[in-house]
Amino acid sequence: MSTHFRPSHEFSKLTVLAAVALTLAAGGAGAGFAASGPREEVRDRFEDESRVVSVEVPVHVVDRSGQPVRGLTREDFKIFDDGKQQEIVGFEAVDLAEMAPGRPGAGSSDQLRATARRHFLLLFDLSFSSPTAILKARRAARDFVLQSLAPTDLAAVATVSVEHGPRLVVTFTPDRAQLARGIDTLGAYNREAVERFDPLRFVIDPALTAAGIGDEAETKDLLNTRLADALTDTTGQLAAQNLKNQKLFDNGRVSGMARALGSVARSLNSVRGRKQVVLFSEGFDSRLLLGRAAEQVDEQQTESRDVLSGRLWLQDNDNRYGNTELQGEVNRALEEFRRADCVIQSVDIGGLRAAADVTTVDRGAGREALFYLANDTGGELFEAANDLRGHLERVLEHTSVTYLLTFERSDLKEDGAYRRLRVKATLPPGARLTHRSGYYAPRPFQQLDPLERNLLASEGIATATPKSDLDLSLLIAPFRAGPQMAYVPVIIEVGGEALLSGQKGDRLAVEVYTYVSDDQGQMRDFFTQQVGVNLKSGRDSLRAGGLKYYGHFDLGPGSYRVRVLVRNAETGRTGVTSMPLVVPAFGESQPELLPPMFMETPGNWLLVRERDPGEGRVSVVYPFTVKGEPYVPSAKPALENGKAAKVCLVAYNFGEGEVAVDGQIVSADGSLIEGGRFSLVERTATGISGLDRFLATFEPQGLKAGQYRLQVGVTDSKTGHREANSLPFVID
Repeated sequence: MSTHFRPSHEFSKLTVLAAVALTLAAGGAGAGFAASGPREEVRDRFEDESRVVSVEVPVHVVDRSGQPVRGLTREDFKIFDDGKQQEIVGFEAVDLAEMAPGRPGAGSSDQLRATARRHFLLLFDLSFSSPTAILKARRAARDFVLQSLAPTDLAAVATVSVEHGPRLVVTFTPDRAQLARGIDTLGAYNREAVERFDPLRFVIDPALTAAGIGDEAETKDLLNTRLADALTDTTGQLAAQNLKNQKLFDNGRVSGMARALGSVARSLNSVRGRKQVVLFSEGFDSRLLLGRAAEQVDEQQTESRDVLSGRLWLQDNDNRYGNTELQGEVNRALEEFRRADCVIQSVDIGGLRAAADVTTVDRGAGREALFYLANDTGGELFEAANDLRGHLERVLEHTSVTYLLTFERSDLKEDGAYRRLRVKATLPPGARLTHRSGYYAPRPFQQLDPLERNLLASEGIATATPKSDLDLSLLIAPFRAGPQMAYVPVIIEVGGEALLSGQKGDRLAVEVYTYVSDDQGQMRDFFTQQVGVNLKSGRDSLRAGGLKYYGHFDLGPGSYRVRVLVRNAETGRTGVTSMPLVVPAFGESQPELLPPMFMETPGNWLLVRERDPGEGRVSVVYPFTVKGEPYVPSAKPALENGKAAKVCLVAYNFGEGEVAVDGQIVSADGSLIEGGRFSLVERTATGISGLDRFLATFEPQGLKAGQYRLQVGVTDSKTGHREANSLPFVID
């Protein structure tokens, strides 16, 4: 197939990228929490195809007053896996107070691993809550997300109901704007004009910008119509069915909710670190589960009279002692939460409902059920939903210091078996520690359900922690597309050997997820795609070079971070990388130089282009050209000593006077070294004001095999102003 870019005012000539002998398959996973088997809390490392499992165990230690205990060391801890003590090979103390923005010496939040981060799932119960209570509870949840979370925290939004099960609205993300939008809409709103769908659920409304989180008038109208109507209809349907068989129906509802919550817990096994599940609900009638409360004296007296008179057939043991089958279902769901290192923090929103709302739940019984769910997972019941932020401040304080213990196992079977953990520590008097109760042994990637796979990918994007099962290289270059907008191509190169490792059959499916976030952690643009490769015709080319993917962003001036995850959809081998990006304002007086573009030799890669952009996206002609001829740029060129490579330099606002071009080699340790010759060939005519393309050659000489960077500079001879940029290269 051939690919092209539509013309725009900035680039005047249409060019065509090389033909690609590939089949593209659109990829997308469902948004619901599907029932699944468990997944271990591990970090996998492949060493000569033998699997070493690094088990990371976050530990929190608090004193008598609930304040975090600081200053503990590796020597203070012992960890046991199924009763056998393990060597602690990794230890890290993460203190969020030291990572506060603006604090001297504070490290980058992007460098914090997923296991050491706090995770919050805001879960709204749509079956046992009135519409008014849900709508009002959103305000407290929104305030908590926007005002209380630390920059390193990740949060997600989901709903759960007996009728539809659990549904993920926004995945675990640092993007407060998308979280707030998810809370506002609870998944009931989809902008009709949006053509792009984000399968990972980072972006539910691409129209959001850092300047404003949604339109309040639009949100209020939406919530008072679509969402409220949907919730009211559901409540009405439940009330009508309830009249048919009250107790059987109520038992069925609680049973269905238990199964739905268990599904949430099993899927959360894929998310590393402790998860705080903030459940917004009015609760169900606890008497269905626990039986009659002790203070219900009238019922006790009636039952006693029936027994004394011999009317035993009137006795209802479920009413007296609770339904044991229902207890078993709920307890199994809570055990799933404990095993997944999830703590339920129950928020009773019953006080927020309107007097006219239909409800059959006694408030005391509802609170007792919510307390049961929270207490059995180590959480609390918060009764004043309006003060949610104040309540959860205690949770935030207790978990502000995390001790991350790591041990390794190379003898685990891939059977998904649950293994119990125990952590001992030398602590100050009165201090206590909490940690997860165990972990699951690995399971083959093929056994993970779609949501588990999506959550794994989401974690990689959100934390941007490098992962090198696949060899990834990036070339990112912002081209001027208008006065306040840049067209930013992203070239992703994936090494073929690792991509094919373990691959069976002649059909390769490669998942590509690419997002760009700003300084506030908000996702500003994205592209995702699943690429299908026919290995009958493409295996040799793929093995010799690899896969080269071309996508793009539309961005205004500013500082960003590009986050990329590529995964073999069959084997699960994954590569994760990220790169900082600065998009200049492209003012008329400020010179700018893009990274050097090495012109790739044709035939070295299988080439894939992103899907055609939707309406409203910036569209330009193919920007990688020299004198009107297209070329394919290299993200990390492999060069040979003594062999010259062609290089294109793209610059803006250097005027029409003389310029000087230079090139230097930077070693892996950052020092300048001799070992090459960089020569300017010509300054080409572009026909576009302010745009220059320089054609040059670079010939490495006498360099040892390894990785280097080519740093090039362009100097204005009149002003002496110099702009520099660089790109890595490899000597084979």
